[in-house]
Amino acid sequence: MVAPGFLQNPEVRQWLGGVEPAWTVLDFASYVVLRQEPLPGNEAIRIIPDLTEADLAGSAVTRTARKLLQRAVDGGGLKLTATGNEPDVLPIHIVRLLLQETKLVRKRRDKLLLTRLGNKLLAPEQCGALQALLFHIALWRLNLGYFDRNPIESWPQNDIGVVLWSLSASANDWMPPDKLTRLCTVPRVGLLESAWDVGTYAMETRILRPLVWFGLLESRREDEARLGSLRFYRKLPLFDRFLEFHVKTEPMATRH
Repeated sequence: MVAPGFLQNPEVRQWLGGVEPAWTVLDFASYVVLRQEPLPGNEAIRIIPDLTEADLAGSAVTRTARKLLQRAVDGGGLKLTATGNEPDVLPIHIVRLLLQETKLVRKRRDKLLLTRLGNKLLAPEQCGALQALLFHIALWRLNLGYFDRNPIESWPQNDIGVVLWSLSASANDWMPPDKLTRLCTVPRVGLLESAWDVGTYAMETRILRPLVWFGLLESRREDEARLGSLRFYRKLPLFDRFLEFHVKTEPMATRH
């Protein structure tokens, strides 16, 4: 079982509140490979690129990306000065940044113009490849912590493969973000030094909400009529169709 010594730290145990993280059942080699980027040769985690436009109907990121790419075609580019309050509409702002990070658009003066790759991935039959590319860059290359100003920097995104596998094993029913945080993340000492639960805040803003935008999770409020009430999350069928994991867990007899 993957159980570094810090999991026995009394403060860490108190933070976990009796929850045993899902990733502790992984054998060490699988744990190590899941922490690596899913590039060719990494079989532990694979992003499936051949889903259809209908399969991805629930992905707000891919829908928005295709609309922006089409607008760039129709209007001769996306005007940078026309974004207005775009940073206040976080999903749209992130999609625009992703289009630049993935080289689907390039900047020329005050416009973003479609590249050859952007034009290729705009085709309906390339919808799955577009989602896969945007997801890979968003979760492994883009610093999602930049948008929430949380003091714990890149956590838990630096363990995103482990987090995603843990969600695949744990998020089958509605769960609050604090429990998912303890089930799916690798704790670090910095989480224990704050007077409030910065770990759950980071998990929700950097992992859970982006996965909702990509159509892999769904969320609901504890009280839909009350703004600010607790959200719950669970997997959608797309999660297990879009992400494939090939890992090993340790036999029950060897776990402690």
